[in-house]
Amino acid sequence: MHTCCICLICILRGGVRVLLDLVGNTPLLPLSRAVPELPDGVELLAKAEFLNPSGSVKDRAARAMLLDGLKRGLLAPGKTILDATSGNTGISYAMFGAALGFPVKIYLPKNAQNERKNIIRACGAEIVETSPLEGSDGAYAAAVAEAGADPERYFFPDQYNNPANPLAHYNGTGAEIWKQTGGRVTHFLALTGTCGTFTGTARRLKEEGVKTIAVQPDSPFHGIEGTRRLDSVAHPGAINDLSLWDGVVEISTAEAYETTRRLAEREGLFVGVSSGANVAAAVNYAKTLTGPALLVTILCDTGTRYVNEEFWR
Repeated sequence: MHTCCICLICILRGGVRVLLDLVGNTPLLPLSRAVPELPDGVELLAKAEFLNPSGSVKDRAARAMLLDGLKRGLLAPGKTILDATSGNTGISYAMFGAALGFPVKIYLPKNAQNERKNIIRACGAEIVETSPLEGSDGAYAAAVAEAGADPERYFFPDQYNNPANPLAHYNGTGAEIWKQTGGRVTHFLALTGTCGTFTGTARRLKEEGVKTIAVQPDSPFHGIEGTRRLDSVAHPGAINDLSLWDGVVEISTAEAYETTRRLAEREGLFVGVSSGANVAAAVNYAKTLTGPALLVTILCDTGTRYVNEEFWR
């Protein structure tokens, strides 16, 4: 047996395997109380990705990229996992890195939420803060530079360009939605960030004739953490297939905040702002449809990472 295969088997035994197996197979939830009345025959369901082990949809991509690195021998004993993030993927790396026994180094903007930084550090990962004025693009450039300067030291998953990112959603999120709805889903909507979630899920669902709609902030200057307007920043490599976009819905920060509060107050779903943005966009789009139609969107992460944000008050 090849050495890297032996290492992979050893690394994935026991509790680590159980932790990794907790990723995915999240439920679809009806939103009957937080959603205004929709046209007759139009339904909306939300996939509860905040129930993944670290509390966000990013567990799917992080798990896939790390397992792919292990399988190909790129992630090996003695290497450090290094990547850039706005927060959630960094938490996933930190958790899985700790479980797998690998050190983790995360580049992220200095103005990222303290809750996210605290979780990353609690899992033993190192944080390098970059200029808040340069956002996630600045963090990414710095991570690329360090990984390139010492490639023998680091495993650089490169979440923005790693095909394992959208593939995790093609094989996981998209396939699950199709199965869970019994093939009834007609529309899928999700925010664009690294675009792995949207691209992978959309690619799988479009094979079944589902309409796939991208969601974006309505301004380059917005307060919807973890997302981006793709006409104002460098495009992630994971979004190179724009044929997957059957349309775009823009959402304001105010709508995202209000919907996030409403999900907590009326559904007991304490989720993050990106989840509120997804649901608000799905509601706005649903109002333009006539039944029968079944829309599915994503509840991206837990609201515990935003508890000190002013919008809650």
